[in-house]
Amino acid sequence: MRRLRAGLAAPALFALAALATFVGLGTWQIQRKAWKEALIATLEQRLSAAPVDLPPREQWGRLVPAEDEFRHVKFSAAFVPGAEVLVYAGSSALRSDVSGPGYWVLAPARLPAGGLVVINRGFVPEGRQDSATRSGGEIAGNVELVGVMRWPEPRGTFSPKDQPERNLWFVRDPVAIASAKGWGDAAPFFIELESPQPPGGLPRAGALKVNLRNEHLQYAITWYGLAVVVVVMFAFWLRARRQAAHSA
Repeated sequence: MRRLRAGLAAPALFALAALATFVGLGTWQIQRKAWKEALIATLEQRLSAAPVDLPPREQWGRLVPAEDEFRHVKFSAAFVPGAEVLVYAGSSALRSDVSGPGYWVLAPARLPAGGLVVINRGFVPEGRQDSATRSGGEIAGNVELVGVMRWPEPRGTFSPKDQPERNLWFVRDPVAIASAKGWGDAAPFFIELESPQPPGGLPRAGALKVNLRNEHLQYAITWYGLAVVVVVMFAFWLRARRQAAHSA
């Protein structure tokens, strides 16, 4: 029995640490599942709501992303002629109609009552970056726009450096882009345009749809399953040790 106890401490501590880790990861995934479900419900509710008037300029500084992002809005504005930038478009969890390499076209639009809002006019595929290849996409004068309010994207660790000299960005940040292009003071948000579609079809605007992956339950089951495996394996190991000790 003394020999059994002498060799038990290190394996028991290792098994306990593994058990605590797997249970903790499983519980974290359950918490993530609840967070993801709440996020999906919020997005679906906001994106399916009828468009409301865009908040006036004097309220922009008081808007809160947690409460106002993905608000469905409508407003009248005029695009600044000849002004646009390209933002490299990766895969989108909210635009399932967008695939393959391409770019978002962001353009400034002026409101009749004053103020400038950056509009994500939509997607153009690789090879159609030059506005001259899509002249049918110009929209002149004041036009009624419908879209969704979005806040600047965070710049990731691996996000490439923007290339203003090539009119190319990698993060949709309306204030930074407006400043670099000399467009003037822009709203702290940008608009994902749903309509109207330009006469030439590009840039391709579109409605946002919730398509977020929610596999946290499967992950939780995996981690909890590994915790059970640790317990079972340690029990088998302990039984074998006891049998060996008794037969010695």
